[in-house]
Amino acid sequence: MQEYNIFTYGWFIFIVMVGVFIALSFWRRQPIGISLMFGAIVGGLVSSNGIPVRHLVEGAFLYFDPMMIIFTAMFFMRVIEENGALKSLAKLIIETFGRAPALLVVVMTVFIMFPAMLTGITTTSVLTTGALIAPILITMGMPRVTAAAMIAMISIMGMFAPPINLLAMLIGQGVDLPYIGFTGPLAAIAFPLAFFAAFTLGYPYLKKADPLQALSQLSDNNSKSQHWTLYLPLLVVFVLMIAVRLLPGTIPDIGVPLIFTIGGITGLFTGKKVRVTKAAYRALLMGLPVLGLLAGIGMFLQVMTLTGVRGLLVVTVLSLPIALTYVGLLISLPVFGGVSAFASAMVFGIPFLLALLGRNEIVVCAGIALLAGLGDVMLPSAIEARFASQIVGEKNYLLVVKKCLPFVLVFALVALAVIHWADKLAIFIF
Repeated sequence: MQEYNIFTYGWFIFIVMVGVFIALSFWRRQPIGISLMFGAIVGGLVSSNGIPVRHLVEGAFLYFDPMMIIFTAMFFMRVIEENGALKSLAKLIIETFGRAPALLVVVMTVFIMFPAMLTGITTTSVLTTGALIAPILITMGMPRVTAAAMIAMISIMGMFAPPINLLAMLIGQGVDLPYIGFTGPLAAIAFPLAFFAAFTLGYPYLKKADPLQALSQLSDNNSKSQHWTLYLPLLVVFVLMIAVRLLPGTIPDIGVPLIFTIGGITGLFTGKKVRVTKAAYRALLMGLPVLGLLAGIGMFLQVMTLTGVRGLLVVTVLSLPIALTYVGLLISLPVFGGVSAFASAMVFGIPFLLALLGRNEIVVCAGIALLAGLGDVMLPSAIEARFASQIVGEKNYLLVVKKCLPFVLVFALVALAVIHWADKLAIFIF
């Protein structure tokens, strides 16, 4: 009888915490990070722990490393955007591959993915390279909804692709799985799916159009922006990231945040003049919602651990038969990801990874991260569908969500297949 009471009491605490979070974030329109913080506070009060200040502070700094990566990567992206590197690179792509539609789709896909690959955040791709490519796609005859869906789905795959996959980092950190060996599995999944979305949505229009007509969208009278030194920051970041992995004994691992900082500083001396304070401020402004979200997630999970709710979720998931585990993966991660992909990865991703221990943990973690990331185009928030609709000038973002849903289903089934055959796939990936 005591076990039953503990079980029901734990679920009551969890329901109250989630209820407060939903009430504040959707009814009161509060930031998700703030809503998670108040959900954690109420969880402490309901569980007779009072306001657990120490746990709230510890939780706020639980993901300090990813926060540093996000801010420094945002700073780097802001610098190369303001000094003209991104626009120059987009123009170079159109000029070089404009007469070969298939190659143009491939290169354009990687170009859109690039910011999210470096930051681990979908929004950076949508609002930077996606915003640059959107008018080009529309000029070449692509409907606005199709262009928005293409940018949104490619950006999600950019967030999922290496070298930085924050979802996999957060899930792995919850089970003491180091972020090592993920490059192969993430790349093997992300790039084929990104190309699938790009060719399905974009190629039918690009093969009929003359992409060179879209160069007017990227006109720039500043000749300095075309100098080769403009791409030096990109080269510095790329070389440092590769070097610390290929030559670990020779070149010390200075950390991803420092690599992005060095790249950003390099960009201050190439191309157009960039004010460092302005670039840092805009980077912080753009990354603040995600930084606050990670702090809120940390508080929420810390209180869940304090009250025993986190253990309850783990035990519940571990007790599910394998068929229901797959159903739970397919439903809970993308649906809760519609609130927050990061929250979905942490709240549900960790228990499901523990439930699937015994298979290749890296491949399973990658599949779970993919399911959580798909929530970025799912209701109720559908945050990337909203941003993508804004950059193409489409007022009804629900049309973009509808256009993305078939790809969400296909990608979710691929994720389940990856999880199910994780051991067999690991033989070919590693």
